[in-house]
Amino acid sequence: MYIPDENKIIGVDLGGTKVQAGLVKGGKILDRKYRLIPADSENPEEIIDIISGVIAELFNKDIAGIGIGVPSLVDREKGIIYHVQNIPSWQNVPLADILQERFHVPVFLDNDANCFALGEYRFGAGQGCENFVGLALGTGMGAGIITDGHLLKDANCGSGEFGSIPYMDSIYEDYCSGKFFKKFYSINGENLLKKAENGDEEAFQVFKEFGFHLGNAIKTIMFAVDPHKIIIGGSVASSRKYFEQAMLESIITFPYPESVEKLEIKFTETPNIAIFGAASLYYDRVNV
Repeated sequence: MYIPDENKIIGVDLGGTKVQAGLVKGGKILDRKYRLIPADSENPEEIIDIISGVIAELFNKDIAGIGIGVPSLVDREKGIIYHVQNIPSWQNVPLADILQERFHVPVFLDNDANCFALGEYRFGAGQGCENFVGLALGTGMGAGIITDGHLLKDANCGSGEFGSIPYMDSIYEDYCSGKFFKKFYSINGENLLKKAENGDEEAFQVFKEFGFHLGNAIKTIMFAVDPHKIIIGGSVASSRKYFEQAMLESIITFPYPESVEKLEIKFTETPNIAIFGAASLYYDRVNV
């Protein structure tokens, strides 16, 4: 089992509406801060100042590094963020250089789904498993691929984008994330969950259909990556008891029964995984 070291790392989760950050040491979050992002912000500098401000509230001379998870593709080597979802003004932002100049410690960036997978490897259900996929299901569908204990070293930070693979009349993301409920049933996942908890039969059927599609997506992941384990997280995962059985019934139609028997599927139980995942970028990059 992985034992976190005693370095102090700041993990930052950049969302579409807020920035949250935590001071991580020894597998614990010692302090947390957050700030909201103005919905009408069209100034990239304003958002950079918000991120910098959150970090400054946690920063001290003992900080070894900063990790930041973002809902977009990034250039890991150059530390540039491209096209952040829900923040149109962020197109090409050299965030790592900007923050390294301000705080004088290493800054590492990556896609938020990759951070989720890293967080599970270091602090959650992925401990002790060197090869697995972290599958994040929320407003979209993303994944991080852990190989030999590190993120897959791909060319453009684009591996794991299984949600963009063509499926049915669209792509997997439209059938295997919160988009499914809105697109086909005009309801969000939270309200659908409430209906299911109240015994609504139609809600049960919607979740069952969702589970069928998610099982198909997992079979595609099995063909593409053949992982030892798949760890599912994200806001949609909170509804697992209503779609898990249908998902498993879909998975067992995979043409190689031995692969199904060996595959372990887990749902995350790691609190604050976005912060832990961002902080884990430090460990992944410096080979701790």
